[in-house]
Amino acid sequence: MQTPDLARQLWARAWPHHRWLLLGLWALTQAAFLLKAHGPRFANDSARYLEYAGMLARYGHYHFTDPTDTFVYEHGQRYLAYIWFQAFWLKLGTGWWGIALGQIAVSGGAAAALYDAVRRLAGSAGSVTGANLTAPALATALFVLWPDVQQFNAYLLTESLFTSLSVLSFWALVRAHDGGWPAWLLLLGLLLLTALARPNGFVVGGAAVLAGWAGLWQRGGRARRAAWAAVGAAVLAAPLLLWALDQQLKTFFIVETYARGELMFGTQVWALHPTSPLILPPPGMGQVSRVAWFAAHNPGFLLRLMGGKLLVFFSSVKPYYSLSHRLLSVLVLWPLYALAGRAAFRGWPAWLPARVFLLAVPLLQAAVVTLTVDDWDVRFLAPVLPFVFALASLSMSDWVNE
Repeated sequence: MQTPDLARQLWARAWPHHRWLLLGLWALTQAAFLLKAHGPRFANDSARYLEYAGMLARYGHYHFTDPTDTFVYEHGQRYLAYIWFQAFWLKLGTGWWGIALGQIAVSGGAAAALYDAVRRLAGSAGSVTGANLTAPALATALFVLWPDVQQFNAYLLTESLFTSLSVLSFWALVRAHDGGWPAWLLLLGLLLLTALARPNGFVVGGAAVLAGWAGLWQRGGRARRAAWAAVGAAVLAAPLLLWALDQQLKTFFIVETYARGELMFGTQVWALHPTSPLILPPPGMGQVSRVAWFAAHNPGFLLRLMGGKLLVFFSSVKPYYSLSHRLLSVLVLWPLYALAGRAAFRGWPAWLPARVFLLAVPLLQAAVVTLTVDDWDVRFLAPVLPFVFALASLSMSDWVNE
């Protein structure tokens, strides 16, 4: 028997059990990263989260040991959902292992949710039938096996929970399409938790708003007029939104990273340098005003910075990565970007709000990076990759069924 025929027969026998294969791959991946990290992994920002969570577990609120030191408290307000998640496990007395295993459990639920969401979308996308499971299987396999995503389940950082909540929000959005008010309430609850998990959590809520606007636009008639009314309301609410953003950024120093020319926070590797002295904002201004001032007085340098950050963010070939990591990005991730773009261009998924959501999450996160600064690691890119995987898998599924 020829090798291709044997491979096809083995694949035909394994395919009916692909969900169990995905579950086995997921379990092996979690065990591998826990072993690699030697158990729950303490990292650079873990101390702040654990300090705040420990106080919540012990006192039920943040306990100021030094009334003049408010940084941990103020900064922690941007991560409340994750800190309360940690506090829950600390209160139970399970310690770091409880937090890590809890993150793994939620990530497993997110993997199942991603499969279900893509399955529902594939069932309504053009020539792909409801019985076809290629797209959800591919999307889930990429999510389960991609090391930059799964490694964070073992870390005491926000990335794991934030990624899982983002995926669960996507699943809730897809379910809400055919569900009643309980499905919409579930979606709103997950979007709120996602927004509270970390400062850039609002990008998922922003993507949901854009998806809702697209749904109104797609309906036409009165719904389309309501969409334009929503745009007008957003314009009127812009000052309030900018004030809220300014409060959110109180403990960040964005313009300082501009002045240092950083493409990645805290490092001068690949940093850009101005060709003429920069004009910095005067003291006493809010963060949003300082960014606007810098942009108005240093437009050319800021555009160079933004372009560099965008390239570094999406390329995933940073100088600290190993050769194998860079090759994985170039040979696998870059083609996945192209497939995701192909899916969006060809109208996959057919339900416009889902397509807008899947596109908006990575693009809004990229916009945040260009206006702030990227991380030296994958902490900003990893949470948006599941949405790239979903779009790319729909595109690959289209090829399989042509």
